[in-house]
Formats: sequence, structure tokens, C-alpha cells
Amino acid sequence: MKYPFRWIALVAAAGAAVLGVVLALNVGSDPRADAEVSALLGKPAPEWRVTLLDGTEVSSESLVGKTVLVNFWNSWCIPCREELPVLQQWYARHADDPDVVLVGIPRDDTVGAIRRAAREDEMGWAARQDADAEAATLAFGTRGQPETYAIGPDGVIVGSLYGPVTMKVLDQMVARAQGVG
Repeated sequence: MKYPFRWIALVAAAGAAVLGVVLALNVGSDPRADAEVSALLGKPAPEWRVTLLDGTEVSSESLVGKTVLVNFWNSWCIPCREELPVLQQWYARHADDPDVVLVGIPRDDTVGAIRRAAREDEMGWAARQDADAEAATLAFGTRGQPETYAIGPDGVIVGSLYGPVTMKVLDQMVARAQGVG
């Protein structure tokens, strides 16, 4: 090699150019974005079954043909407590609508805490318990709580939110599930 430093400089420049291209292609990509979007969007809802506090058994199968919001929560979760007034208000507006259902599935909580929270907070949509976390982790693959899913009457998941919901988001999810939005 007659000019070794030129070769080293050339290899370093080529490496820098490749690195620059890779970085340029990823500018604006938020690595957390994938964690915020459920892999279930656009897919048929997984099968799940829970018993509500009033003893009624509810399952994905029994709700086909209805618009369903599934909200994962627990009694000790601060963001869950923050979204509670929104869920209460939304539920009060839709409690008599036979085509729209809200199901609150506790995630990682005790039966006593669930019953107490549901009674004190008048959560008529709450399930007793998610036995062995079958719905939360096995079916939906939740990452925490609160986490909310919208399922259309055809059984396809059309919306999801990781974190507290707002009235606007709930209404948008239901509209999308019903093919309105």
C-alpha cells in the first residue's frame, strides 16, 4: 500500500456515510411508538371470558354484534383513578344502549379490592376478577393499566389506548367501531 492513510480515511468516510444513511432513515421514528400501538389493531379480538360483579358471565362470543369497549384497570393504579370520572360519565350516557358495552377487567388486583372499588365508585361495568390474568395478559397481551380496546360489532379490534382515556377518545373509538368515524 502506497498511501495507507488515504485508505484508512476512505474506509472511515464510507463507514460514516453508511451510518449517516441509517440515521437519516430513522429520524422521526420514535422507538416507543411501537409500544404505544397494539399489535391487535385490525385483527379479530381474542377470545376471553369474565364474570361481572353481578354474576353475569360475559365473553367475546356473547358480545358479537355489539360495540365493545374493554378497559383494563386496577384499584391501586393512579392513572386508572384519574380516568375513572370519564368512564363513569361515559357509562352513564351509554348504560341503556343495548348495542354498546363497556367491560372493565381488573388486572393484577385482589377480589376484595376489586369489589370495594367497584362498589365505592359505582362501576357497574366491572368484572369480578381476571382469573389467572387470562384476558389481560394471555388474550390481549396488555402491558399495564389502564389500557382500553374498542371492538367493532364484527369482532375486530379497531382502537386501543395505553394510558388514561378521555371522553373524546372513547367517543372516537366507538364511532370507529360502528363505522361512523
